Amino acid sequence: MRGIPTASLVIGIASSPDERRQLAQLLAGNAAFLIVSSVSQAREFLGVPQTPRTTASPPTEAAVTETAIAEPVEDVDAPPHSGLSVDSDRRVLRWRDREIELTPLEHDFLRCLVGTPGQVWTYERLHLKVWGNMHLGRGSDMHSVVRRVRRKLAWLNATTTIHAVRGVGFRLATS
Repeated sequence: MRGIPTASLVIGIASSPDERRQLAQLLAGNAAFLIVSSVSQAREFLGVPQTPRTTASPPTEAAVTETAIAEPVEDVDAPPHSGLSVDSDRRVLRWRDREIELTPLEHDFLRCLVGTPGQVWTYERLHLKVWGNMHLGRGSDMHSVVRRVRRKLAWLNATTTIHAVRGVGFRLATS
């Protein structure tokens, strides 16, 4: 395929927001780059299947790198969120005997958080799951959805709320 210009895509992996900023500055001269927070996110973006290792062979460099990078961790002391549910068929949020309609983005966002209460979802992971891309902008789209969902939780008088984990993402928590 000579004569056809090819575009390069650089994929960088950095676990912390500071490392991602530094990497973005280093890669600023490249035409296209994507920064993710883990090897598994890079594999998911590239569509590479993640198969569990079943042999006793020494781990590959990629496996070592993947375990060394921080993933969202479940908060083992997270209280149960009984009474709060997302009805996907009707696209409503239900708290005890009350419910309120959700937009498609609110629904997808809440499905992530309600499905794993107490777990911190990174901005990148949420953007990939809810919007379907790895947006690296200011995040005003996500904050808008969070603001609307918080209002709806307050309207339902739910004791569950969305907590921001500064520089990382969001998690569902009981007040």
